[in-house]
Amino acid sequence: MKKALTISTSVLVTAGLLMPMSATQAAPAHQAGSRQGSYTPAEPTWGECESPRLQAAGAECGMLEVPLNHARPGGRKIQIAVSRVLHTDPDYKGIIVGNPGGPGGSGLGMARLGAAIPNGVGAKYDWYGFDPRGVGSSTPSLSCDPDYAGAGYDRPDYVPTKRWTKRWWLRVTKKYARDCSRADAKALLPFMRTTDVAADLDALRAAVGAKKLNYYAFSYGTYLGQVYATRYPKRVGRFVWDGVLNAKNAFYQANLDQNIQFDKNINTYFRWLADHDDTFALGTDWRAIRRGYYRLLDRLDRAPAADGKLGPDELSDVMLSAGYYVYDWVAIGEAYAKLAKTGDGADIIAMYAGPGDDNGFAVYNAVQCTDAKWPGWKRTQADAWRIHRKHPFLTWGNTWFNAPCLNWPAASRKAVRVSGDRIKTPILLIAETNDAATVYSGALATRRAFPSSYLIEGVGGTTHSGSLSGIACTDDTIAAYLDTGKLPKRKPGNNRSDQKCDPVPAPEPTDAAARSFGPATNDRMPADLRSLLSNAQRTQR
Repeated sequence: MKKALTISTSVLVTAGLLMPMSATQAAPAHQAGSRQGSYTPAEPTWGECESPRLQAAGAECGMLEVPLNHARPGGRKIQIAVSRVLHTDPDYKGIIVGNPGGPGGSGLGMARLGAAIPNGVGAKYDWYGFDPRGVGSSTPSLSCDPDYAGAGYDRPDYVPTKRWTKRWWLRVTKKYARDCSRADAKALLPFMRTTDVAADLDALRAAVGAKKLNYYAFSYGTYLGQVYATRYPKRVGRFVWDGVLNAKNAFYQANLDQNIQFDKNINTYFRWLADHDDTFALGTDWRAIRRGYYRLLDRLDRAPAADGKLGPDELSDVMLSAGYYVYDWVAIGEAYAKLAKTGDGADIIAMYAGPGDDNGFAVYNAVQCTDAKWPGWKRTQADAWRIHRKHPFLTWGNTWFNAPCLNWPAASRKAVRVSGDRIKTPILLIAETNDAATVYSGALATRRAFPSSYLIEGVGGTTHSGSLSGIACTDDTIAAYLDTGKLPKRKPGNNRSDQKCDPVPAPEPTDAAARSFGPATNDRMPADLRSLLSNAQRTQR
């Protein structure tokens, strides 16, 4: 029997959940923070983390108590799971909080990000990670239907060329939204907007006694940063936003923008495969490779590979990674070539996330379905077919991924109008020219909205949120900014970047390290931390 969407939740494995601590394990508390409204957050009681990687980094974990509804601080409280790695350099710069993106991404592992900052600058900060409300180890944790993905294999074709296919997807996505209205944590649903998460972020700042917030964010986390900066402009410290989301397009239009750019990026990948015919033997004509890909999707729809598990949707989901990042190009190319030439899909299905708990997907919907107005099915269907005709790679898969918003049980509201007019401190923006998840025009729009910002462009690159990947032009600028709080002089004009750097480079198939599924060897981040980021960010489909 064909099943529903697959929800990738391996992020929780890499993040590391909390484990209960005894009183003797708790770290000494910092000074109590300032009030937020009439609610004074208490600092978490710090203790050992469950994750071995966080333990090895010397991290501590705890729970931050915040109001469910910040407008009623005396009411029900919820718990936000928090981690931290304290500074080791006496040149202390303050706290810095990391967010990996999503929405729905676990961020406990972000406390380890400081080790990836060049020149030892990261050691000058106390690094904090957190699971946003409803995510992972935070309580309550939102799950609507843990079995939503079912077996998660050979689902009906994303492209609804048959009436029954469209009816199936509409039914299953509507049922998911209905299941969320019955979830144990359904009380969260009206309070999952980015403004609520921004208030939690400020509560963390206050709880640890910091006057200003420093913040390093990726993907959706850049939008969270924009909302925070708009709401709390006097508390903005050193902010780094990598993979910048256009707040004006959150979130329906942002998904339409993705559909176009991902299609362009997969063409870039097909060109790369053609340029390396000596390795992949798929031919030297990239257009022929593209045509072969769509013929293969049709064939898999008729006769799934890999013991009936690999249908067109599963192949599309694996190939999507090549549109996000260059890190896995070799491994994906080898697996795809094997499937295309021999019909053996074992390696592709091994790369497929497969079924899992729906926590990340539930939070993804809970945030984006309520953050801004969402259109009905008539417009959604018309936009999908219009874009699909020219850009078919992602369009319908993305449409169904976001379809629970058509029937979401919590009301959507008017989007926040972000503005940096009251912010004087420099903000560092980073984006590659052909980023598909957060398109480059969004970085330019954010640069215009925040006059104190400075934009680094990875010229011609297709990687999403690729900072700290070993590109000195980018990474050294980040380190200098976090060390001094200063950035080079902003260039005149609104529709340009301020600094041009090389992008994350495409791998060479002859590099043995590039043949494994994972980040490149020049990546400054540990592989598991880069994987945490990519897992969080791929919920943005």
